[in-house]
Amino acid sequence: MTLPLVLLHYKTLMPGSRLIDGLEGLGFRVEVVSDPNQLADLVRVQSPMALICDLDPEPRPALEAIRAIKEDLQTQHLPILAFADLSKPSVEDSARMVGATLIADRSGILSQLGHLMDHVLEVH
Repeated sequence: MTLPLVLLHYKTLMPGSRLIDGLEGLGFRVEVVSDPNQLADLVRVQSPMALICDLDPEPRPALEAIRAIKEDLQTQHLPILAFADLSKPSVEDSARMVGATLIADRSGILSQLGHLMDHVLEVH
């Protein structure tokens, strides 16, 4: 049986590379997508179980990808866990407005990954 796929977009090596290990430890197959402009197309083609998306250091391209995914009838069901430095409140508000399912602070994503994945998948 194939492990469920999670697409992971990150720009910063930490926590990005450690998220791969954490997700694999939780029983997911992980594919890293470095270019946020490819996210919507890959979601359509690969039908992942979830998308985890880094909004730092420049959130605009990732936010545009989330918006495109949520506006597409074929992909709008996809749960999206976005993470960023939430000391910048505008990032959290923007992620919520474009349709991210759950927004987590960068500082806690690794330590709470199992709980966050349970929560984001439970919502859908």
